[in-house]
Amino acid sequence: MKHLLSTRDLSRDDAVAILDTALDMAEVRQRDVKKLPTLRGKTVANVFFEDSTRTRLSFEAAALALSADVTTFTAQGSSVSKGESLKDTLQTIEAMGADFIVLRHQHSGAAQAVVDNRWVDAHMINAGDGTHEHPTQALLDAMTMRSRLKGDAARGSDLDDISITIVGDVVHSRVARSNAWLLHTLGASVTFAAPRTLIPRGIDHWGAKVVDTLDEALDERPDVVMCLRIQRERMSSGFFPSETEYSTVWGMTPARLAALPDTSIVMHPGPMNRGLEIAGSVADSAQSTVTDQVTNGVATRMAVLYHLMGADS
Repeated sequence: MKHLLSTRDLSRDDAVAILDTALDMAEVRQRDVKKLPTLRGKTVANVFFEDSTRTRLSFEAAALALSADVTTFTAQGSSVSKGESLKDTLQTIEAMGADFIVLRHQHSGAAQAVVDNRWVDAHMINAGDGTHEHPTQALLDAMTMRSRLKGDAARGSDLDDISITIVGDVVHSRVARSNAWLLHTLGASVTFAAPRTLIPRGIDHWGAKVVDTLDEALDERPDVVMCLRIQRERMSSGFFPSETEYSTVWGMTPARLAALPDTSIVMHPGPMNRGLEIAGSVADSAQSTVTDQVTNGVATRMAVLYHLMGADS
């Protein structure tokens, strides 16, 4: 595996291998010396054309933990503002010694286009492309589910006995897409709950059930409820009548949390709109995995870099 562009490219064995390696990396992160020499002498370039906190810092921490050199590019203040193309930008970065390019771009399919057109020889990792995919987020979510729900039995396991409800802004969510493909590969059952205006065309081919309200989905007592951020920056108007109505019908409230089994977990990829898609008390509850997801993001991205490095051996 030379690149990670989409969770649709991962077989079950690929996904389980990365998740198992992520567990190993999590153990490394608990040591006094939290580094491995795996990428010593290699350079990881984080190339972000969209704003990011968790993903960018997580990849930086992951690369540094594997002893790589790290360089970070953001479009603001760069030659992109002068009209430089994505191709020229990436070729410039590779010419400066990048062995891995972690790309976040506002256009769906950007990372795939780079690989298909062979613009660079570096390992490419899709860190989010438009409303298309975010594969490492899905992997860290799967790691979190396995760790919280399976405990010591997580290693080597899939998710074929796990039920997940994903609620919210599905149409604009690359997280939803990547999770749908990966969870399907790992055998989990997935239900989407959202206003019909926030359900994308073609979702019938995602291998998931679709319902109109969160309460309908929660009647099935899912193991996981994943709340998606309402992406105001990608909306114009008319996707739902009001924020109050959205929170009432599709928000993860304390009452809805209380109706779930104590063993169920609540996830959110962040950043959160507290009080809209998730109540603050739910986000801070013992059943919330929000901080676990951030922690697991570093270990998972270490695992991805480790496996891509294996393609060179």
